Amino acid sequence: MKKTHIILASIFFILTIFFGNKVYANSTEASNYNVEYKTHVQNIGWQQYVTDGKMAGTSGQSLRLEGIKIKLVNQQYTGDIEYRTHIQNIGWETSFKKNDEMSGTSGKSYRLEGIEIKLTGEIANHYDVYYRVHAQNFGWLGWARNGERSGTSSYAYRLEGIEIKLVKKGTIFNEYGELYTLI
Repeated sequence: MKKTHIILASIFFILTIFFGNKVYANSTEASNYNVEYKTHVQNIGWQQYVTDGKMAGTSGQSLRLEGIKIKLVNQQYTGDIEYRTHIQNIGWETSFKKNDEMSGTSGKSYRLEGIEIKLTGEIANHYDVYYRVHAQNFGWLGWARNGERSGTSSYAYRLEGIEIKLVKKGTIFNEYGELYTLI
């Protein structure tokens, strides 16, 4: 019994050193917001909208993304979601699209090679946007957030899939897409 108390006290001490006085718990709390997005895929066309971290695009089919539309739903704060893509033979779009406008091309068969996504307005004070892409020859890349570039624009490989999540500020978001909150 005494040995168990010593072990538990040691574990608590080690956790306190690593995390200070903060304790984290896995968060299953759903966001009040949703982000919806759909992609235009080679040989398929526009897919249905998916929501909150689900994959848009294809897996294992080697089909390129050619366009994307992203929108916010259930908004309580003012602001927009803005995005731009890096397009084969064109490069980075010069202006950001927003609120369900198409980024990419239609009818040209150009692949998307990269993407930047950001929140603007009041919502940007309360939420972060995280996203990652599945790229030719790489698979799933790490999560990017708040306007960072994601993709293979310097390699010219096609994007095949994307996942996008809105995360409340102050929430820990790890590389596996798991959410943790301070308790």
